[in-house]
Amino acid sequence: MEHQLLIYNTLTRTKELFKPINPGHVGMYVCGPTVYGDAHLGHARPAITFDLVFRYLKHLGYKVRYVRNITDVGHLEHDADEGEDKIAKKARLEQLEPMEIAQYYTNRFNAAMAKLNVLPPSIEPHATGHIIEQEELVQQILDNGFAYVSNGSVYFDVEKYNEKYHYGVLSGRNLDDVRDASRELDGVGEKRHQVDFALWKKAQPEHIMRWPSPWSDGFPGWHCECTAMGRKYLGAHFDIHGGGMDLVFPHHECEIAQAVASQGDQMVKYWMHNNMITINGKKMGKSYNNFITLDQFFNGEHEQLVQPYTPMTIRFFILQAHYRSTVDFSNEALQASKKGLDRLMDAITQLERIEAAANGTLTEAYAQEVETKCYEALDDDFNSPIVISHLFDACRTVNQLADKKQTITPEGLEALKKVFHTFTFDILGLQAEESGNAEREKSFGQAIDLLLELRAKAKAAKDWATSDQIRDRLAEFGFEVKDTKDGATWKLTK
Repeated sequence: MEHQLLIYNTLTRTKELFKPINPGHVGMYVCGPTVYGDAHLGHARPAITFDLVFRYLKHLGYKVRYVRNITDVGHLEHDADEGEDKIAKKARLEQLEPMEIAQYYTNRFNAAMAKLNVLPPSIEPHATGHIIEQEELVQQILDNGFAYVSNGSVYFDVEKYNEKYHYGVLSGRNLDDVRDASRELDGVGEKRHQVDFALWKKAQPEHIMRWPSPWSDGFPGWHCECTAMGRKYLGAHFDIHGGGMDLVFPHHECEIAQAVASQGDQMVKYWMHNNMITINGKKMGKSYNNFITLDQFFNGEHEQLVQPYTPMTIRFFILQAHYRSTVDFSNEALQASKKGLDRLMDAITQLERIEAAANGTLTEAYAQEVETKCYEALDDDFNSPIVISHLFDACRTVNQLADKKQTITPEGLEALKKVFHTFTFDILGLQAEESGNAEREKSFGQAIDLLLELRAKAKAAKDWATSDQIRDRLAEFGFEVKDTKDGATWKLTK
């Protein structure tokens, strides 16, 4: 089928037909983590959101270059321009080199992403590995008259930029709004205007991370890295830039200003932002000290968790909501996600045991109908919860086939298997976990079938005691047996 993919563009606040700048090729940049602590649920959402985008674009046949950066310098403790570098602070407290801290948490972040089955990006650049590119960006902005040097630091002149261009195109803010938000700090420090932001900061004597530059020994401002690295690896114009909604202002707004000030036009065609994960209605994150790390979810060792949750339960939990909607954490929601995931995996396992019938009531057309609905949902701004709802509808049909209340042709069965595998595994990125139902059923399947054969023989011999004993003992071990007119079926219930 021909795909008319619609993407919600934060810049225009509308759904737009996706047309890559270079036909057949997609450049995508997503803001990655600041690596000074363990990944938490808030990190999982953008990673899984843009993993879905990455997987689907590749599935449609695009050649995708996916860049996700690692912030290992320049993210300061107070705000974008003031305070101690978060990684440097962690290094000082633990008496380690800053790059030891950065590497340690980068490794842990990537390990957590692997558990969530998030595909690695095409390129994972580090801010510290691109100081030269960031200095070149700063110099271009200076040369074009939209920045100034003050006491060894370089600041972006937002007021001057706003005279020629509009500062606030992404967030919808105007300069008066930004001024009002920082009025209490007006006139303080090295800036001409409090709304100006740092492109380069002169390092204080105690600052560990520093590099030489034409202006001072210092370090780049936080906003510079993504503009510089995006342009290096994806060119002066690329298709998609993504991240969490909390990055719209100031980070992505400043990125747009830097790009336009340095090259004269917009660098990014489509801006995409996932919404927040909340806990008790408040954003979950390190700055609020209310986050739960992914490892804590996996091992259940947190006071707000009543049990451990597997990586695939977490992934399914996130995919059950559209990426632009808020998701509120609760144990009840995660437990419901586990049941939903088990239901989907059970159906996939049942499909492998169903016997096709040459004159089946369901044909390949049924599988094609499910497939079309799933594609239509994904083509409408990557609507994963609608895909899941269509798969759940198909699960009911699979259960009817397993209970022999319906039949399906061989071509239809193979097509339906392909639909489930394509959308569940290839696009949604879910996996059958070793501790999950699918793997257990695979291991025990032949043994259960053998026991049911023995039970069938006992029933044929009217040995009801043995028949009931086999059924009851299987139930004790979590296997539900159903008798139908065509024989017995079973499924794992716990």
